[in-house]
Amino acid sequence: MRENDMLEKEEIFSKVLRAGRRTYFFDVRATKADDYYITITESKKFTEEDGSFHFKKHKIYLYKEDFGAFAEILEEMTSYVLNHKGEEVISERHQKDFKKEYGTDKPEGQRNSFTDIDFDDI
Repeated sequence: MRENDMLEKEEIFSKVLRAGRRTYFFDVRATKADDYYITITESKKFTEEDGSFHFKKHKIYLYKEDFGAFAEILEEMTSYVLNHKGEEVISERHQKDFKKEYGTDKPEGQRNSFTDIDFDDI
């Protein structure tokens, strides 16, 4: 491989965001003309029934001429979501291993459908 091709593949600056089964990679890379651009890669882990796993990756290439508009729209979209739905992550409730760690939604009188009896009471 030519030296310029190697430069194009090399990360200049990188950050990683781990978010549950997803990992986001933010990389600054160089073009053949030695200009910089950003790649954003989402990597998601999938586990098979036999215990093996694989990753699916999606990548976005973001060039300097699009930075301003991209940042503006991203800010607008994130503000919209937070203003309309708040910061609570509701989708976690739908994961198969979700465990509610705070109070229950049931009214006080309907918490248990059984009577708590000590062995000595029988």
